[in-house]
Amino acid sequence: MITCTNCETPQFLQITQSRVYFEDGKMINELSETYECTLCGSTGQYVYDEECDEETVSGDVELTTERPKFA
Repeated sequence: MITCTNCETPQFLQITQSRVYFEDGKMINELSETYECTLCGSTGQYVYDEECDEETVSGDVELTTERPKFA
């Protein structure tokens, strides 16, 4: 789950930009999403890279498997 690091909740995150990259036209090679928190104005980016099977986040968002503190 992607959450805002300042608000500690995903509730107010909006995707402001989303891109999907296809190498062969069939399989997704990379997924990139930019987020903005409508509560505090923080921004961040999530990127999934199929080749490395890796998820990365940057900015004021975090990737967690735990339930958020605030719903």
